[in-house]
Amino acid sequence: MVQAGDVGLVTAAREVFSETLTLTSGRTLAGFELITETYGQLNAQRSNAVLICHALSGNHHAAGRYDLSDPKPGWWDLHIGPGKAIDTNRFFVVSLNNLGGCDGSSGPNTMNSATEQPWGPDFPQVSVSDWVTTQVMLAERLGIESWAAVIGGSLGGMQALHWAVHYPERVRNCVALAAAAKLTAQNIAFNEIARQAILSDPDWLTGHYQRETVTPTRGLSLARMVGHLTYMSADGMSDRFGRDTRTPSETIDSDETVFQVESYLRYQGKQFSTRFDANTYLLMTRALDRFDIAADFNDSLNDAMAVTTSRMLIIAFSSDWRFSPARSQELVDALLASGRPVSYAEIETDAGHDAFLLDEPHYTGLFTAWMQQVVI
Repeated sequence: MVQAGDVGLVTAAREVFSETLTLTSGRTLAGFELITETYGQLNAQRSNAVLICHALSGNHHAAGRYDLSDPKPGWWDLHIGPGKAIDTNRFFVVSLNNLGGCDGSSGPNTMNSATEQPWGPDFPQVSVSDWVTTQVMLAERLGIESWAAVIGGSLGGMQALHWAVHYPERVRNCVALAAAAKLTAQNIAFNEIARQAILSDPDWLTGHYQRETVTPTRGLSLARMVGHLTYMSADGMSDRFGRDTRTPSETIDSDETVFQVESYLRYQGKQFSTRFDANTYLLMTRALDRFDIAADFNDSLNDAMAVTTSRMLIIAFSSDWRFSPARSQELVDALLASGRPVSYAEIETDAGHDAFLLDEPHYTGLFTAWMQQVVI
């Protein structure tokens, strides 16, 4: 049954682009495809469109269900729907699976028409800039000259920032949640550990595992375990798991007694390894590592923020040590130094980096109130 506040049943769409796309690496794609979903109705003025940019493991399925029997809705269903922060009674919401993703858009797990084999590791490396370029093309396809808002968390927030800096005339409001102007050395190091876990899996096969109908599940599972650990806070983990154990009869992955936290991480890794593509994981984390919003402005964050014209909302979460509040504060300071309009909040929570996905009362209330002020 569809509940009040839900967008209901949704259908994904495929957008085919036949034009040649030149990437920041210099490589080209002779056409590409993007999988999208939309919620709400585009108004006659085409002024109420909101773009949702997904993070590392996200995709186009941000809200609703494909079938009433689906066990879970889209990944941001808590915040997209009638009466929610991103109110589909007001907004026409567009969500997509980014180029290089593994949920239907052109990427490593799709077919290379030139070889009639899966792209695998031969799919060209893409960047945040490339993603935004394809999003611009999607907006033009949909007849949207400017977004009422571009919104994203984590890596999605970095895309939102790129929109605000490089396409200021196309973005009236920008929301960056748990994001940063660039990654710290520690963040890059965690991503490299995760990549090495994949590369050291015997089933990696130099990235051509699809040709042999195998999957580097052990490496991908370990990569997810490392990543998931960094998205949680120490207090949150202690409150949730403590030193509790599971008995062998309760444990799905071992005959030994294990700590609850061990079993949880193993489960998360196993689930992720069955739905995500290893080549995409490498591609996405490299794009994340290489993002630097100030790179085109002589490494001056103030100069980068000075070109923005959007009304900005920056939200950080107190226990997020992967994208700490200090990184968000750097963005706020640069915006203020440039005299740009910005609202900022640091939400007290023990939910860690993943808090932007959750229904934290203060966060949800602030986000909703701010979005209600978006003029369409």
